[in-house]
Formats: sequence, C-alpha cells, structure tokens
Amino acid sequence: MGKVQVNGVTIVFDDTERGHSSLLLVHGYPFDRSMWRPQFDALGQTGWRVIVPDLRGFGESSVTAGATTLEQFARDIAALLDALGIDAVVLGGLSMGGQIVMEFCRLYSTRLTGIILAATSPQAETEAGKRNRNLMADRVLREGMGPYADEVLSKMVAPHNILHMPGVAEHVLTMMRNGHPVGAAAALRGRAERPSYEETLACLDVPALIVVGDTDAFTTRADADRMHDLLRGSELVWMKGVGHMPNLERVSEFNAAIARFLSTLAARA
Repeated sequence: MGKVQVNGVTIVFDDTERGHSSLLLVHGYPFDRSMWRPQFDALGQTGWRVIVPDLRGFGESSVTAGATTLEQFARDIAALLDALGIDAVVLGGLSMGGQIVMEFCRLYSTRLTGIILAATSPQAETEAGKRNRNLMADRVLREGMGPYADEVLSKMVAPHNILHMPGVAEHVLTMMRNGHPVGAAAALRGRAERPSYEETLACLDVPALIVVGDTDAFTTRADADRMHDLLRGSELVWMKGVGHMPNLERVSEFNAAIARFLSTLAARA
C-alpha cells in the first residue's frame, strides 16, 4: 500500500511497482480499490505495472465535502501519476470510474496509450438525473450508506449472480455499506454536473476496449454500441449473464479480455 499527498488530499493506492508499462484502474461508485483485487493480482503477473487507487472520498483516501467533480477526480489521478513518475498510462475505469477515464481523456489525452471502459456511458447527465443525484446525496447524508446499499445491490450485480456468487454479492454490498456518506454525497453532486464525452471520444486516437454486461441495469447495449462507434478501431466485449460488475461477476473472462488488449498494446510498442 502506498500514500501520496496530491491536490490537498491523501490518496491511498496499491502498486505492483514493476512492469514495462503502466495500467491504472479507477473504481466505480460507491466502491473502493478492493473491487480491482482480482485484476490487480492477475494482471500484475503479465509484465505490466498495475496501480489501483482509492478515489478521494472513498476507501482509505481523504474525504472531502461539497461536490467532487469528475474533473477533480481526473486531476487527482494525473497528480498521482506525476508523484509516481509515470508519464504515459493505460487507464481503465468502471461506471463512474469510466466517466473519470473519459474526463482524463478530455484533459490529458497525450498521456494515454490506451483506455478501458467498463459498464459506463458517455452521455451528459440529464436534468432529471441531476435532481435525482442531488436528492440521493441528501439521502445518504441523512441515512448513511446502508439503506442505499441494500436497495441497489440487485442493480449492481445481476440477480442470478447474487444467488450463485454469494461471495461477490457480499463483497459489493460491503464496499457500499462501508462507503463514507460525505465522500459519496460529494461524488454524487459532482457527477450530476458531468458533460457529454461523445466529442472527446470521437477525437481520441488511442486503442480502446469496451466491456459491458448484457444484464447491466445502468449501461445499455445502445450505450456500448455508441462508445464503440465513437472510438475508432475500438473492441467491444459483450458479456452474457453479467450485470454492472463484469470484473467481479466474470473474473476470468474479464481478465482475459484485458490481458489480450494489453498484449496488443505491447506488440505495437
């Protein structure tokens, strides 16, 4: 485990600390870096340096109140990379983490050698979505994370996988319940203001992998196809029987897709 001070907060991260190239994975909402444990362990054996941070407001990183925008998250990641002496990176993210990756593309496209977008979408938040996210921020501050976690578990993990993969369901539920209400509320308020990333993706000129499950309650096939169309030459992996957590619901399949993608990037280098 490592810690760095960046942009006025402490960011806690895991780092394999060796590898010919670097892969940084950004967790989703309202999770922490432990969601990437199966990838950290497996992909760290492929010759890549793998880094998985807790975003500000989550896990063991500093909690900040107010609104934490996707831009702030992306600038924290850039500062973490600077602190680690890493100029170029493959950046991957799931759900909100994928939108943070897209924001990083908008701000720092020249630092990217590839991107991985899992269970995410590029559209701007709707007016109804803004209202709902701010209402949910008020709710988690008032009630804590427990009621929210119990309510959305079946949307995070496909119901049949909750039944047949109780360990995965328990991990996801624990991450959500352990989330800090102040950090979670700040992320909700910031995410409510997200812009469209469609133009950013259309202008991006790096290899891209898109991974989406066919029972995802949040990311649709239309979202996946839209990102695939925008990102020239991208690969789309459509996982059957998978909800919003493909990296945990289908570990072997997800890891194999990432490993293949990374091997193609290494071959181009």
